[in-house]
Parts: sequence; structure tokens; C-alpha cells
Amino acid sequence: MSDVIARAAPELGSRLRPFGPRHSGRPPASPPGTANRVYVLSRVTLGADVAVTSVLLDAAKRRYPHAEILFAGPRKSYELFEDDARVRHFPFEYARGGSLADRLRASASLWIEDGIVIDPDSRLSQLGLISVSPEDRYFFFPSRSYGGESLDRLPDLAARWAHEVFGVEGARPYIAPRETHVLTADITVSLGVGDNESKRAGGDFERELLRALASTGASLLVDKGGSPQEAALVEQALPRGARTHQGAFAVFASLIRRSKLFVGYDSAGGHVASASGIPVISIAKGFASDRMAARWKPNGVVLDGDDPLLLQKVKAAMSLTPGP
Repeated sequence: MSDVIARAAPELGSRLRPFGPRHSGRPPASPPGTANRVYVLSRVTLGADVAVTSVLLDAAKRRYPHAEILFAGPRKSYELFEDDARVRHFPFEYARGGSLADRLRASASLWIEDGIVIDPDSRLSQLGLISVSPEDRYFFFPSRSYGGESLDRLPDLAARWAHEVFGVEGARPYIAPRETHVLTADITVSLGVGDNESKRAGGDFERELLRALASTGASLLVDKGGSPQEAALVEQALPRGARTHQGAFAVFASLIRRSKLFVGYDSAGGHVASASGIPVISIAKGFASDRMAARWKPNGVVLDGDDPLLLQKVKAAMSLTPGP
């Protein structure tokens, strides 16, 4: 990938990190004893910012209790931590459009001279390939290689790395969205797949799932997803009496953590529930490997989305979770 960057945007050659995201075995620099500012880069996707980035935010706050902690990334992701008085926003949008060279140049426009930078394997730095700060104040969590071939979860690996590098014990995922006055429900549901249709179970599963949840007598709140297509699918499957949410994800995250059960496809919602200690029934489908599935699983019940007995297993899992 370094060669690709050098060809696509040769003027960025001086910004390529010499050791790449794996550091070629090079141990990270020792962190300073004190810091005025700590920048933690966003992973850009909402679920990853909960499962990984928030662990490193927690570690930064503990390691540097008097420092200004800045979340560098999109506003949509920052809203998940907006109510945390220790965390401020350093706006930086990830370039999604344009050519490869345009996106690389956009990443290279990020340069942080002051403080230290914690990079959770961010798209903002092109997964650690483009330098975004002086190397001696840059700390990269190599999420794709750390932990080797183990099946440990990413939040646990991030916490282990934070202990190894910063000496912080027990860093954990969390969210801190602004509270909303919107009424929550006993069960929050997300059937969004983020444009990855391989995650979606087929047939009438979604309709039957929502009927099964409604049959418990619990109140339902179903997120309508991130596109008109997903919203239409929710409307088609929605049972009578169920309410829907459409809008900012941070608002839905606040509603999840006030509910009693979250059910949905592997998604940001599952990571929010997991980080908030809410029981989870997660439907996992479309992963490239067992290792990837294990890395991203939330705490809770994780069911195989390809299982022909999926609906029955969801019902069985519901019987084991706390009642509404």
C-alpha cells in the first residue's frame, strides 16, 4: 500500500511512515509523563469508534488527568462522546469522494504539531501509513495485527495495548451522548446493515423477528437505518404499536442505553449496547473470516445469521435475557 500511495500521490513520499502500521517490530516510543493535549483519532465508522476508539479515549483520560483530550474526526462520531466534559472536538472529516489521490491528499492535510497523538488504526491516517504528527509523539494501535491469531475481542485488545504502552489498567469502551427527552422502549432494534447486504438475513426473517419481539408485550423502538431503502424495509416489517427512530445516531445510542435489550444485526447499535451494559442479541453474518467475526463481536448473545433455525434461536435467547 505504501507503494500505491507513492505512485498515486508522489508528492506525499515524505509523509509516508517508514515503519508502516505494523512498525516492523519496532517498539513504540515511551509516552511522556505529562501532556497538555492528547489527540485521539477517530476510526470514522461509528461501531469502531465505540468498540476501539472509546477505549483509547478512556485510557488517555486516565493516563493524563489534567490534559485536554481531543477527539479528531467527524462530528457524527464525536456526538457519541459530546457529553463527556473531558473530551473536546477537533473537527476533521474523512474524504470519501474523489480519486484515490484526492483522498490521500486529504489525509495528508491532517498535521498535529502539539501534544501527543493516539491512532487506533484510523482511516484518517490511512491505517497508519501517512504521518500525521512527529513520530516521537505518535502512538499507533495496530488493531489488525495486535493479538496475533487469537480470537480476542477488539475492545479487550485495545485495553491490553493501552496497558502495555501507557500503563493504564482497565480501560474500557464507553459512550457519552447528550441525553435526549425522546421516550425510549423496552427493546431497541436495529436492522441496518450499512450498505453491506451480506449482513442481512433473507426471507421474512425481519418481519417475523419484530413480531416475535412484539409478542412479548414489551415496547419496541426500531431504528430506520441510514438510507431510504433501509427505512422502507423497516416500514414493511414493522408490527402495529412499534415506534421508530430516524435521525442522528447519537440520539438512538442514548435510547439504546436506556432500554432493557438490544436486538439487531452486527452494527454500531450492538457495540453501544455492549459498552453500556445492556443485554445484546446480535445477528452476525457476512464476515470474511472467523477471526474477524470474533474481533468484532459485542458482549452478549451472538447468533449465526446463516443458521436456518435463526428465529428460533433468537426466541430462545430472549427467554434468557431479563424481562421487560
